Amino acid sequence: MPQISTGDFRKGVKVIVDGDPYEMIEVNFVKPGKGQALYRTKLRNLLKGTILDRTYKSGGESLEQADIRKGDGQYLYKDATGLHFMDNESFEQYTIGESVCGNAADYLLDGAICNLLFWNDQLIGMDPPQQVVVEVTYTEPAAKGNTATNVTKPATIETGATVQVPAFINVGEKIKVDTATGSYIERIRD
Repeated sequence: MPQISTGDFRKGVKVIVDGDPYEMIEVNFVKPGKGQALYRTKLRNLLKGTILDRTYKSGGESLEQADIRKGDGQYLYKDATGLHFMDNESFEQYTIGESVCGNAADYLLDGAICNLLFWNDQLIGMDPPQQVVVEVTYTEPAAKGNTATNVTKPATIETGATVQVPAFINVGEKIKVDTATGSYIERIRD
């Protein structure tokens, strides 16, 4: 694999540290008054999500570049083994654990197009669509006279997740949800 020297360290660069793929989330060049210049880095493990602080000397040190590939994929279904996706280019199917996806899995609809993250042709991550349109399957009716602004109530959507929605939303209506925050955006009228 190609090596990345310290002079090429930048935010977003993906490298191998101790056999795992990491992404540089912060890189600072430090020139002390005496001695050799340093690069202080914060690295995020792409498999576990942990953060690692490392310091490297400016001359002579290098890290192995990670073979990271991004591609579009389609969400197929969920079962006991995890979430199943199909790569839109090769049509190969991949499975990833639900814990790796975090809360993003709560907003996946069958057939949704996602951004897939591969390392050495192994699926290691997934980004869902930024917004999804879902149907409300259960919510309490609005309390009579409770028309003050910004009154919200919990609503269960078709994926099984719970979202806080305005009091005027009823069962059967479609809403747009931000998948990053899990928050209500707007009601969709057909």
